[in-house]
Amino acid sequence: MTAPAQPYPSRDTTLEAFAAHISRGKVEAYRALGLDVVMGAREGIRFHDAFDHDRSWINCHCNGGVYNLGHRHPAVVAAVTDALATMDVGNHHFVSGWRARLAERLSATTGGHLPSVVLGVSGGEAIDVAIKSSWAATGRRKIVSVIGGYHGHTGLALATGDPQYRDPFGPNLSGFEQVPFDDLPAMDAAVDDTTAAVIIESIPATLGMPIASDGYFAGVQRLCHDRGALFIADEVQTGLGRTGRVWCYQHDDLAPDIVVTGKGLSGSIYPITATLMTAEVHRVYDDNPFVHISTFGGAEPGCAAALAVLDVIEAPGFLERVETLSDHIAAAFADLPFTLRRRGLMMGLKLPNKGDGLAAAKATYEAGVFTLFANNDTSVLQFLPPLTITDDECEDLIDRMCKAFG
Repeated sequence: MTAPAQPYPSRDTTLEAFAAHISRGKVEAYRALGLDVVMGAREGIRFHDAFDHDRSWINCHCNGGVYNLGHRHPAVVAAVTDALATMDVGNHHFVSGWRARLAERLSATTGGHLPSVVLGVSGGEAIDVAIKSSWAATGRRKIVSVIGGYHGHTGLALATGDPQYRDPFGPNLSGFEQVPFDDLPAMDAAVDDTTAAVIIESIPATLGMPIASDGYFAGVQRLCHDRGALFIADEVQTGLGRTGRVWCYQHDDLAPDIVVTGKGLSGSIYPITATLMTAEVHRVYDDNPFVHISTFGGAEPGCAAALAVLDVIEAPGFLERVETLSDHIAAAFADLPFTLRRRGLMMGLKLPNKGDGLAAAKATYEAGVFTLFANNDTSVLQFLPPLTITDDECEDLIDRMCKAFG
């Protein structure tokens, strides 16, 4: 693996430039944690340090699912390389066969339940589209989300999340309400005839990856439909095979009105996101086709990347293998000092005390595995092995995790 060229000659000069021009606070925080890595060469399940190629880590944070297929998956790289030989981002004003084909394929993953798609660039943008679409479809304004959930840092997405992310910028928008996760009575009290939509992550990663009780999501969906509200499933992290199904909501046989996907749709190569919706919700875009635009949304090389991702995860046996790996890892972790929260390879390692996730992240880092703690529950370590991990790589990963917790 050839190490990519670096714009600065050393680790120190790189950190100094980053601190001066991007984020001094981030550099100081990472230095305090002893995480001095500058990302260099990367391929498959691993990435290397830019200034010490002998240092490498198995990526089990996966940037929230961006690296579901590992780093630089050859099928995705080839698809984008081929696309760039003849294409650029395209023009959102024109009809595009690439965008149409991707939307068609995404719709098919829902069995045609969600036939309409709005393409974007970031997860926050896709969430914003979901929220404003629910406003247009219902004529209502109230949005209900869960405490400790996370949907992004753009305007409407930010309003659904935690005060720690929005308070530095001013007061929250009106019409947004939060309730505890997995608390159907609280949701029952919140959803009323002014509610446009309820938005929930299928597994709230930043909250510590809790798995909802049986019947919870079905109950939320029923409340929404009984009261004229829409049910939005945020699958930005859980979608595209991470849980052993294309969409996590399919484990519970749900029929959301809107599904949001991103991160893994890019194949880690070209940013692209999508908001899938019913034809009824999408009607505002049919009636007024220029009411929403995204200059780089659905860039045609990104569509090529996303189509390659779908080819990989829809290959025979791929999703079944995710479930098999999940069971194998769970059995291997049975005697380690944490409770494993999991659905497929969407995993949270629940430790006894607040802050234990920080220490665990440092221990795995030193063992050659990159993980992160859940920001809204620091007793939990987020653990997302690449879906493409081989049997031998999985055994190596298990050995390293046992060493970290031994």
